Amino acid sequence: MPVFIAGAGMTRIGRRSEALPDLMAEAAHAALAAAAVDVPDAIVVATMNPEEFLGDGNFASRVATHMGFAEVPTLRVETATSSGAAAFYTGFAQVAAGLRQRVLVVGGEKMTHLSTPRVSELIGRSIDPYERSYGATMPALAGLITRALTQQGVGLREFSQVAVKNHGHAARNPYAHYTALVTLAHVMESRMVADPLRLLHCCPISDGAAAVVLTSAPTPVRVAGVGQGTDTLAVRHRHSLTAFRATQEAAKAAYAMAGFGPERVDFAELHDAFTPFELIALEDTGLIPPGKAGRATLDGDTALDGRLPINPSGGLKARGHPLAATGIAQIVECVWQLTGGAAGRQVQGRVALAHSIGGLATNNWVTLLERTR
Repeated sequence: MPVFIAGAGMTRIGRRSEALPDLMAEAAHAALAAAAVDVPDAIVVATMNPEEFLGDGNFASRVATHMGFAEVPTLRVETATSSGAAAFYTGFAQVAAGLRQRVLVVGGEKMTHLSTPRVSELIGRSIDPYERSYGATMPALAGLITRALTQQGVGLREFSQVAVKNHGHAARNPYAHYTALVTLAHVMESRMVADPLRLLHCCPISDGAAAVVLTSAPTPVRVAGVGQGTDTLAVRHRHSLTAFRATQEAAKAAYAMAGFGPERVDFAELHDAFTPFELIALEDTGLIPPGKAGRATLDGDTALDGRLPINPSGGLKARGHPLAATGIAQIVECVWQLTGGAAGRQVQGRVALAHSIGGLATNNWVTLLERTR
């Protein structure tokens, strides 16, 4: 059964004082209002680790009750930092199977109340325990991957330009965590985090929530394809450091479901928690030929006015990365772009791609959306 998106909503991303259930309710009710739906048939909730980030368990029921939907069937989905995309797939599958007619998918995260070392520790639990025992962190492994990328000819300038571009896009997005422009010099001279990654190559710690309503009734936006891909938890066991098998498999599955390939994609929201990951994703999804992503970025091909706009929202780098909200926030941006609702950063196109990474590329998702009219 075809699946469509009836409504989308999100909160402003950044350092928020509100409790997570309040943020998720704000996003959810915005999506429901856009869909003209009073009560959904089911709810899928995405949060990465509320037991430790917030000290709260049974979180799906708590959020549903807080939103006023205590009697609506609700479940929680978690695949680390791609939990939002996984929740979207879960809702999609319910509607596609004919089990539900209108499913609310909502994801959110609240992290800024904790110290940066504590947040890094909690996020780091999604990587291999053995590698973690030797001091590996998410930025450290991302630095390792980036170092391997530089040995293949990708320079500091290329992955620094990703940050410049995405901050430029976020400056036009009222929902973004960062709205200030940065220059190449700012990025390349920011403090070192994990060599060769510097501070402005890394996404911020963010709070926020996003939601969509999926339906079997036709709307202007159809879910054309969804794909999941996985890889070993341990980075040391992978065949390649500079290409993510999980993304490649997810893209392959999404294109197969959609019945078309990357040549139909007009713009994309890619997971750029670390700016080199945008370059890797461009090639893993087939949007740019192997070895060409850095050059395409420097040439402006992926800017708002380029031939293939990437991360018009500002991406994780500048819109922000509230973990389980991110995969849904990417889809919200794609919906707004496809329906002309992205004032100030509007791009043109009929097909959008959203790409989400779980952990250190162990559980990734690619979603394709198509404008129907």
